[in-house]
Amino acid sequence: MASSVEKIREAQRASGTATILAIGTATPPNVFLQDDYPDFYFRVTKSEHKTDLKEKLQRICERSTIKKRHMYLTEEIIEKNPNLYSETVPSFDVRRQIFSVEVPKLGKEAALKAIKEWGRPISEITHLVFSTSSDAVEMPGADYTLLKLLGLKPNVRRFILYNHGCYAGGSALRLAKDLAENNASARVLVVCSENMAICFSGPSETTWTCWWVKPYSVMSEGALCGYVGETGPAYTLSKDIPSLVGGNIELGLKEALGPMGVRDWNSMFYVIHPGGPAVLNQVEQKLGLDPKKLTASRNVLRDYGNMWGPTLIFVLDEMRKKSVAEGKATTGEGMDWGLVVGFGPGMTLETIVLKSVAL
Repeated sequence: MASSVEKIREAQRASGTATILAIGTATPPNVFLQDDYPDFYFRVTKSEHKTDLKEKLQRICERSTIKKRHMYLTEEIIEKNPNLYSETVPSFDVRRQIFSVEVPKLGKEAALKAIKEWGRPISEITHLVFSTSSDAVEMPGADYTLLKLLGLKPNVRRFILYNHGCYAGGSALRLAKDLAENNASARVLVVCSENMAICFSGPSETTWTCWWVKPYSVMSEGALCGYVGETGPAYTLSKDIPSLVGGNIELGLKEALGPMGVRDWNSMFYVIHPGGPAVLNQVEQKLGLDPKKLTASRNVLRDYGNMWGPTLIFVLDEMRKKSVAEGKATTGEGMDWGLVVGFGPGMTLETIVLKSVAL
């Protein structure tokens, strides 16, 4: 009996290593230049008289290294919903209406791009991992709505990750890796979708350290995880390192990669969550990296800003496209091994070891 059970378990598991087979990203059409945002923000919130706060936001925007962002909110939407920036009028209902519609809608757009690149029927998707920090108020959640929007089979196994913040992309990929490697023939669709209307409010003297994040973007990404051998794999998810909370990045990575024989940090490629220029500068300093190592992360920060969960997948997509454009030998800028590193609430460190794919 014991041998029969073991055979059943072996038959249920996959025999390969989880691989990202395709990536799709989506953003809304509304683009704001970072230099113009302070004028827009104080105009639409009827706060142009708060000149000191406007100057403070201008300084923050100048130091951010961000050039543009993509947002759902427009001047027209804000004009029709003044409670989005009022400190005295409730705004929960209007925000919930935005989230419940726009979060899965943008997720669908990104997912369809990934599925098209994958080139296989949507009916072959067996699992859905949906991550968001913008919509935690609907039951059933955005994962169920996306299932209906995409026309996925009703028996697709759904998992939803709420409020992971900036390391959500890493967590979603780690879960997808476990699902793909423990279920034979699994094809896991990973979708991270955010709408920063959750952050939008008017400027305040007492909350200035928080309201500067209002220029945050809205965006979504989709990724297909399966196995090497299918058309167009992008990266192999070789090893996930246990999440590190409140730890030291240098010490944590050394403990994880030491057994792999990694001694030279510059021998790897890096997909680092660009929470801001200070985050990337600290990673470079702590690991002694060549500044070019974080070019993909800095490019995403420049073009999109900090996008919470989807940002890491945007960096993965940027890196593989950059590798192709520069004629590199692999999707990892010519190198074989690399790291995905996400930072989030509680100073959580989410890390995955990647194996690049030959171009």
